[in-house]
Amino acid sequence: MKQRLWHIVDQAPPGSPVERASRMFDWMIIGLILLNAVAFIVSTVESIGTAYAGLFNTIEAVSVTVFVLEYAARLALCTQHPGFRRPVTGRLRYALRPMMIIDLLAILPALLPFVGVDLRTLRLLRLMRLARIVKLGRYSTAIQSIGRVFVSRREELAVTVGLMLVLIVIAASAMYFAENEAQPQHFSSVPASFWWAVATLTTVGYGDVYPITALGKVIGGIIALLGVGLVAMPTGILAAGFSEEMHRARAERRKAEGGASVSSTTQQEP
Repeated sequence: MKQRLWHIVDQAPPGSPVERASRMFDWMIIGLILLNAVAFIVSTVESIGTAYAGLFNTIEAVSVTVFVLEYAARLALCTQHPGFRRPVTGRLRYALRPMMIIDLLAILPALLPFVGVDLRTLRLLRLMRLARIVKLGRYSTAIQSIGRVFVSRREELAVTVGLMLVLIVIAASAMYFAENEAQPQHFSSVPASFWWAVATLTTVGYGDVYPITALGKVIGGIIALLGVGLVAMPTGILAAGFSEEMHRARAERRKAEGGASVSSTTQQEP
């Protein structure tokens, strides 16, 4: 019974007697997550949030109850997984998995007020409810593929992020020294110049802050050109990763289909 319940809340293997129940459970959770996302977004409109406060509170209460039960069921039944057999250490390692942490964040905003959290923090806690959207990754193979791409390319992406941070610091420092005297209100310090550096390197260019001195314009032009290449780097890295992931998925699909056809042929032989 525990094994079947585990397959329902986690993922039933193909051909399992509870495969349909597992799929229905997944769709129920997906529907509840999407309902939460829509309710959260619509409730921020003051007129609607006030008029339908009771409905939104009911959705929140039902959702939290279901998510708490789901979290507790996963934690209680995870010992059915070969990698988490030990009752204490196994459950602890399972609870520290990224998706379980996201599951905890999804229910934390509703639980923290009951343990004496300052009510002034509730506006920030509402943002944590968006973690419920991230829970979709547990039920979507497409989102899981995206996660695998980021993991497989983590070293290249880390180098790119590091290079981006270095360029932001250099750009902000250079612009501070070039524009501080001319525009002390915008470039009062290096940290204050970070906004201009980020907007320029990412090629966004809001135009609210810009250089007016000759040296500042030269530096700004160089930084803008560097930003074009900087934005293209992670794009190329992720594109290559997605291409490899698609080829790998197709190869696995062909292998599985080939194995199934060989098995079928063998069974048909007298």
